[in-house]
Amino acid sequence: MSPYTLLIALVAAERLAELATARRNARWSLRQGGTESGRGHYPVMVLLHTGLLAGCLAEAHWAHRPFLPALGWPMLALALAAQALRWWCVRTLGPRWNTRVIVVPGLPLVAAGPYRLLSHPNYLAVVVEGAALPLVHGCWLTAVCFTLADLPLLAVRLRCENAALGEATAECPGVAGGAAPGAAVAAS
Repeated sequence: MSPYTLLIALVAAERLAELATARRNARWSLRQGGTESGRGHYPVMVLLHTGLLAGCLAEAHWAHRPFLPALGWPMLALALAAQALRWWCVRTLGPRWNTRVIVVPGLPLVAAGPYRLLSHPNYLAVVVEGAALPLVHGCWLTAVCFTLADLPLLAVRLRCENAALGEATAECPGVAGGAAPGAAVAAS
C-alpha cells in the first residue's frame, strides 16, 4: 500500500468516526426536540464526499500522478490543518455537532472555539481539504472537480442551515445571537 493510499484510508476511517459521532449526536438532538432540515441535499453531499476519496485514489493510480514534494508536503499540512479545524468544531459543539442540519430550538448559539471567528468554520475545513487532499499527490483534476461540485452544494447547505438557525432563534426571542450551533459537513 502506497503512503498516499494509506493517507486516503486514514481519512476514510476518520469519516466513519465522524458518521458514528453524528449518529450519536443526532439521537441526542432529536431527544431534545431538534428538527432536521435539508434532507434532500444530504445524499448528494455524502456521494460527493465519498467521490472525493475515490477520485483521489483513481486519479493517482490511473493518471500516474507523481508525488511532488514542493506541492505535496504543503498540501498535506493544509489537509491535516483542515482535519484539526473540523475536530475543533466537533469538540466545541459537543452533542450539537452533526453531518445533518439538526437544530434544537431554545439552545443559545455557540460563540466559542472557532465559532468566535467564523459562523461556519467546518465549511472552511471542507473547502481546504477538498483542494488540498487530492493535491498531496498531484491529483489536480479531482481537486478541481470536487471544488466545482462542492461550491453549489455548499451554497445550498449554508442557506438551509442559516434558515433553520434563523427559525430556531426567532421562535426563542431570548436566545442570544452568535455563531452557528451546529450542523457541520463531515463526510468531507
